[in-house]
Amino acid sequence: MATALSEVYPQPTGPILPTGYRPSANEEFMNPLHLLYFKQKLLDWKEAIVRESRETMSSLKSGPIREADLTDRASSETDWSIELRTRDRQRKLISKIDAALRRIEEGEYGFCEVTGEPISLARLEARPIATMTVEAQERHEKNERVSRDD
Repeated sequence: MATALSEVYPQPTGPILPTGYRPSANEEFMNPLHLLYFKQKLLDWKEAIVRESRETMSSLKSGPIREADLTDRASSETDWSIELRTRDRQRKLISKIDAALRRIEEGEYGFCEVTGEPISLARLEARPIATMTVEAQERHEKNERVSRDD
């Protein structure tokens, strides 16, 4: 008995992102295509981070640093330390990506968590995990600096 193609390769549901699509200010803000675009961008970013992390772990498992020269060994250990700190920052970034994906599902993505205003498409393109408009972010950082100075 033959298996239907749709059973092996299920058809996507919902809107399909046109090839080369980029959100435009001429469209309704956070329409289904905008949401799909940013969801795909976030998922691709997360996948790249996870892939890099696996490569780092694979390299770490391949064995200890074996440089005979103390200077070379110290340099290698410093490189690994930097690499591990980078991976830790990326681990934290994954939680922010997951939070952005949740906001997409909940219909809150693209709107400032402080003012409720739309976050510019240019800002979301540059930083798809943004939760505030540039103005709200600047006020937040200014207030943070003032409270640290006290």
